[in-house]
Amino acid sequence: MVLNMLESLLAHYKEETKSMCGIVGYIGNQDSKEVLLRGLEKLEYRGYDSAGIAVVAEDGIEVFKEKGRIADLREIVNYDVLANTGIGHTRWATHGVPSQSNAHPHKSASGRFTLVHNGVIENYELLKNEFLMDTPLNSDTDTEVIVQLIEVNVNKGLAVEEAFCETLKMLKGSYAIALLDEQNSDMIYVAKNKSPLLVGVGEGFNVIASDAMAMLQVTDQFIELMDKEIVIVTKENN
Repeated sequence: MVLNMLESLLAHYKEETKSMCGIVGYIGNQDSKEVLLRGLEKLEYRGYDSAGIAVVAEDGIEVFKEKGRIADLREIVNYDVLANTGIGHTRWATHGVPSQSNAHPHKSASGRFTLVHNGVIENYELLKNEFLMDTPLNSDTDTEVIVQLIEVNVNKGLAVEEAFCETLKMLKGSYAIALLDEQNSDMIYVAKNKSPLLVGVGEGFNVIASDAMAMLQVTDQFIELMDKEIVIVTKENN
């Protein structure tokens, strides 16, 4: 019964997510880089033009991203960096040409927040013009607008979870989001609306994925997030 349910879930997500960006994430006790890279490789069937990972290292969040194949990304990853938490992404360009700067993950202006995103934010130009005129942007993507807005809301005095929720309320369109906060490195903030996202459960670790296939390497237990649901994932629970 469990095997049949898992096979059904995999078939559903594989069909639903063809030709879409991919998300992976890991928080636990082992080094996250290889888990993330292997997860992204499992998502190559979707098609993509760039890929990247962000990991929480001792000195802050390290981002490695590259235009082209995951094999190209592997060549620039610093394997000496030890990190037990991270997120990753494969991108299929919707806003901005395929490039290293437009690849995910994207950082906020101060570098505190790092984010990956699947979906399309329909009102990103309006949000950019209304709230981010004084914020330097490093890409042409709708995704960067999200992470910059989160930081703007934190700078207004909101707690991170509140800023995350308030930013999501401002968005029109589809999203699956994973967010890292350099000052709260023991959690990953995730949310979805009209774009698939799963939380995978393990012993002493948890993962996130837009497709269960990406994280079958470490777990076969998945929880599907519902639209407008927000979850804080830690290594012990979520």
